[in-house]
Amino acid sequence: MTEKEEVLTEVEGGDAEESSLAYRPPPEKTIEQILEADREDESLQKYKEMLLGEAKEGKVIVDPSDERKVIVKRLALCVQDRPDMELDLTSDLSQLKKQVFVIKEGISYKIRIDFIVQREIVHGLKYVQKTCRMGVPVDKMTHMVGSYPPKTELQSYTTPLEDAPTGMVSRGSYTVHSLFTDDDKNVHLKWEWCFEIRKDWKD
Repeated sequence: MTEKEEVLTEVEGGDAEESSLAYRPPPEKTIEQILEADREDESLQKYKEMLLGEAKEGKVIVDPSDERKVIVKRLALCVQDRPDMELDLTSDLSQLKKQVFVIKEGISYKIRIDFIVQREIVHGLKYVQKTCRMGVPVDKMTHMVGSYPPKTELQSYTTPLEDAPTGMVSRGSYTVHSLFTDDDKNVHLKWEWCFEIRKDWKD
């Protein structure tokens, strides 16, 4: 098992080898290869150019010092009528667990991931999150983020609404293992963070 597959298995809690046998992503193509294909189909060319945006003019490089195609900038926990709770994913990731989000039991929330895509198109981005309490997995979710062209501006993905558990048994501290990956099993970022469920926001 490769290092990529070991990381995916650790966070996803599944067998990366089995999943890779079940699904084979299409071969990765550069922007130039995509534009050159089907040159005779004018409507398809216009559609591809619309999707690619500024990338069709040449390589989009936001941070020349960073060789990655995807730079994950921040995670935000979003609750209606409250300020977003944010984690800076460009800082020291080992310190993230010290910044504990406190949430009220039973509230509905979304998670937003802000990221930059540069250099090439990225195919089949996926956000995987495994939640543990006292070292025991209690929840896992996988969200297909999609394929994105490189752009100079920040791009975002927001998960559907999730409900925090309720009741005295559910209150306490949780650790979340997050992974941003893609169809080619590239690990763009892996990080851990924490939240605490309380009876009320100020308990």
